[in-house]
Amino acid sequence: MSLRKVNLVDNEYYHIYNRGNSKQKIFHDNEDYFHFMSLLFACNSINNFRAGVLPKGESPYDFEREKQIVSIGSFCLMPNHFHILITQAIENGISKFMQKLSTAYSMYYNKKYKRTGGLFESKFKSEHAKDDRYLKYLFSYIHLNPIRLIKKDWKEIGIKNKKEALEYLQNYKYSSYVDYWGIERIQNKILNIESFPKYFPNKKSFQGEIFEWLSYNN
Repeated sequence: MSLRKVNLVDNEYYHIYNRGNSKQKIFHDNEDYFHFMSLLFACNSINNFRAGVLPKGESPYDFEREKQIVSIGSFCLMPNHFHILITQAIENGISKFMQKLSTAYSMYYNKKYKRTGGLFESKFKSEHAKDDRYLKYLFSYIHLNPIRLIKKDWKEIGIKNKKEALEYLQNYKYSSYVDYWGIERIQNKILNIESFPKYFPNKKSFQGEIFEWLSYNN
């Protein structure tokens, strides 16, 4: 993946997303999801990164990163795409991070599934969170994505069983929802929550925001 022609701006927030070629799945099993999450951590470094340098037989979160090049506020991995809420810590940090992340995961995926060629549909896409209201909304939008896996049209017609939906999100391991919920896990290290506005000082305020969006169309 080549670098973008237009640099993303420092001290601004962006919703980054991409999907598989022809909408193909890019995550097939737990190993794929967790490998991508480990890359979210390991690629966030000024150090040059090769796909094979993740430590084997030990936690990839012991990887020596030194200075980070982006700050990640939230993420969600879906079977054929992903979302990341991000801001850059150095000039061109987002483009450098996404190049390393996409290259490393593509190499892993192609080797595992014995394929060649590009994995992703195109260069990553970005949306600028231009104001505070939209930035806050993105935390809910990104974390609510997995609901489509149990009720595809919930945004259009609403969702009746909100308790079931919340329980599903709390058990969906491939998102930072569980980190905001306060569950301790090694993937907590991916996030740099201190680099984002403190919209959710506790899990009750976070759940309240999620519940409000679940109730929006009812």
